[in-house]
Amino acid sequence: MSFRDAFAQPKAVVGMIHVGALPGTPRHVAALRPIVARAAEEAAAYESAGFDGLLIENMHDVPYLCGSVGPEIVAGMTAVGVAVRSASRLPLGVQILAAANREALAVALAVDATFVRVENFAYAHVADEGLMPTAEAGPLLRYRRQIGAESIAIVADVKKKHSSHALTGDISLSEAARTTEFFGAEGIVVTGTATGQPTSPNDVAAVREAVSIPVCIGSGLTPDNLAACWPHTDVFIVGSYVKTNGLWSNRLDHDRLARFMETVHRLRDTA
Repeated sequence: MSFRDAFAQPKAVVGMIHVGALPGTPRHVAALRPIVARAAEEAAAYESAGFDGLLIENMHDVPYLCGSVGPEIVAGMTAVGVAVRSASRLPLGVQILAAANREALAVALAVDATFVRVENFAYAHVADEGLMPTAEAGPLLRYRRQIGAESIAIVADVKKKHSSHALTGDISLSEAARTTEFFGAEGIVVTGTATGQPTSPNDVAAVREAVSIPVCIGSGLTPDNLAACWPHTDVFIVGSYVKTNGLWSNRLDHDRLARFMETVHRLRDTA
């Protein structure tokens, strides 16, 4: 199944599960079992609220390693993925920060996920974790073939958040998106400058015009800005707004979940 056909709705809403700090990382305090339980609890809450998909990400592992992680992170994310899969059968994505794309693909294969969200797929750039000098597309797609994971879609950030893009300052967002599609991505993620920061509707519209694959928004969505991005977007990835006080590191706020989905339903009804 292609990424375009993965969701029941043509305008899909994906809930971000920010996995608690995993063993070996600076902020790790809890045993793995409650981390896994909280992720499963959030998966069930997203599904109950009417979301169309889920995405697990090791956001609390800050500060991140650049380009790879240890086996303890792979094991922890696999445990989370299995629990989330048990709690919900919604389409599932995996992202492992920072740019640990092979590890994410391996976890996705192990937990029967639908897609991985990857960084640094095309062009080099400077992230807050450091220099990401080599485009991931060639090695990652070969690795996907090697492990028999062709059914797992690659969804790639372009001009990703928390990064400097001076190295590619002469490459427009549209051109970066076209190259990312040409290199084999099955979805494009457009973001603001940082987690929780709004994504420019103009940026989304430019990418929508440039590519034929699904366009996703990956930061800063709220009920107030959803309508402006709605016409140009296929997948809406929501994390910060639906947490208490709109802060990504807090627990899910069920009132905010309901408020966001009320706006989604209204937009779907008026389309």
